[in-house]
Amino acid sequence: MAAVTTDTLAAQDQELLDWIVEQGEQRGNAVISVSSDANGSGYCFTACAWALHGVPEAVVIGLPEDLGPVLLDAYVDRAASGEQFYYGRLYEDFFDGVPLVFEQVAKGHYPEFFGSAFLVYPDGDFPAVQIIVPTTEGHWPWSPDAPEGFAEWQPILTESGDPQSWQPGVNGP
Repeated sequence: MAAVTTDTLAAQDQELLDWIVEQGEQRGNAVISVSSDANGSGYCFTACAWALHGVPEAVVIGLPEDLGPVLLDAYVDRAASGEQFYYGRLYEDFFDGVPLVFEQVAKGHYPEFFGSAFLVYPDGDFPAVQIIVPTTEGHWPWSPDAPEGFAEWQPILTESGDPQSWQPGVNGP
């Protein structure tokens, strides 16, 4: 992968870009993790999946810090091998006994949830998916019986904040 560099990058940004490119070349993608804070739950996202494999970048929000990167690496490996993932379809073979679903990320969420990826894609021209995981009891963020605050802990990154590529309970979970 050819590194995207400009003379105007700050040293810290250039170091991060170099790390992303190195991770992409060594591992097939880079996973960037952001810890939870007073403003929200932790999340992690990929960078280089689109550039290296032609598969959408991905984000997962609210999982334990050790599980998010594992899930993203598995997604990139499978997608890079040709597996296609469809919005609203349940996938039950990433984690034993825990389903997940994919949703398209609205571009308005890119700066907040894919910030470092803009070092690779300065114009923001890349597709992105969100991988959504229910609670251990099987409640989705949009479920009326989801625990209080779960929808804020794992926000849905569409324009409406609800699934938009399918209808919950109709043609999706």
